Amino acid sequence: MKRLTRTGASGEVSVDIAAPPERVWALVSDVTRMGEWSPECRRCVWLGGANGPAPGARFAGFNRRGPIWWVTIGKVEEAEPGRVFSFHTTQPWNGRTPVTRWTYRFEPAGDGTRVTESFQVLNEVLLSRFGMLVFGDSGDRLVDGMRQTLDRVKAAAER
Repeated sequence: MKRLTRTGASGEVSVDIAAPPERVWALVSDVTRMGEWSPECRRCVWLGGANGPAPGARFAGFNRRGPIWWVTIGKVEEAEPGRVFSFHTTQPWNGRTPVTRWTYRFEPAGDGTRVTESFQVLNEVLLSRFGMLVFGDSGDRLVDGMRQTLDRVKAAAER
């Protein structure tokens, strides 16, 4: 099952995966593998001595869309195995102001897991200046990217 919604400055996608929540959470929360799942994120690296998902851990995400490259800094907000993984991103030139929150929720669904990925824009001014300059309206693009990301996680988890 997939569910896509987008309203204003948020969106979400859900997919059912034939694997236990803890296994799917382990794949998603290992940000060093995000380049395998995301159509935009090419790779992530943990920063400041962090080596895994824990509240407060920071990481850099190296992203690309067409010829445009950019870096975001992520900070883990929640990391509860098998239940939730969330982080907010900032732009390197303004590393103190959260721009977007990304959340993955995991819940049992039959013999597997329903994963819901969502985004919430926290600072429309920063995102709109960057997003509109580089991409035009990025909300639909983000929802499409989440769908692709979860489809790739699903394929890996069900192998």
